[in-house]
Amino acid sequence: MKKLIRKTGLIGVVLVLVLICSIGSLSAQESAEGYFKEGNEYWSLDLYDLAIQAYTKAIVFNPKYAEAYNNRGNVYYYKGDLDRAIADFNQALKVNPKFADAYYNRGNAYAQKGYLDLAIADFTEALKLNPKDADAFYNRGVVYAKKGNLDRAIADFTEALKLNPKDAEAYYNRGLAYKNKGDLDRAIADYTEALKLNPRDAGAYNNRGVAYALKGDLDLAIADFTDALKINPKYAEAYYNRGLAYAKKGDLDRAIADFTEAEKLNK
Repeated sequence: MKKLIRKTGLIGVVLVLVLICSIGSLSAQESAEGYFKEGNEYWSLDLYDLAIQAYTKAIVFNPKYAEAYNNRGNVYYYKGDLDRAIADFNQALKVNPKFADAYYNRGNAYAQKGYLDLAIADFTEALKLNPKDADAFYNRGVVYAKKGNLDRAIADFTEALKLNPKDAEAYYNRGLAYKNKGDLDRAIADYTEALKLNPRDAGAYNNRGVAYALKGDLDLAIADFTDALKINPKYAEAYYNRGLAYAKKGDLDRAIADFTEAEKLNK
């Protein structure tokens, strides 16, 4: 997945300190908001346990604080506690069934757990509420691709690109889907667009090289594998793929050298 988690609102450290100092004299709602903002600040500093404590206090003061459940769920997600993350997204959606970001975030958590159908259902709900959510289209496309439903994956990546034409990852992943469908020309076109947007993407060079090799364009394939290795000299797969291309050209010495490098890196 890509852009994973969405949270609500941040404030600066000074304001957080003021809120903490005065929280005893505030109403329950004001106290909840103060702890919520404190949690956001801790999260921005990667102080996850403190963020969870602050969001929990916000929820104590306001048990219907959907944004606090959502953000605490996000922090649990980053800590790798997907079950607690999902439980918090569930609570956020009980409080606010129209909370698009909570559907989106829960979809990511389900996808991480391998619950692909549940992830698709959540991204779909997020898109019903926000039809212009490029990231939800993208992430649903990734899940469809994992399920082997390449046509739907391509359709979602295409929608994501309509909304965000500068999304290199969407081009890259649509290229993968086209390659897996055997549409090598479209795959190459998408990898090329991805590289225009992100010229340092070693994976895009490698995968475009694979597509060129499958078409029999071995010199172009070798050039792409070489560019991938310039960016990432420890890219074992690129060494292996370049070795295959050299072997097909009959350049066995270079093929053996590349296979040897790939073997060293895979140890």
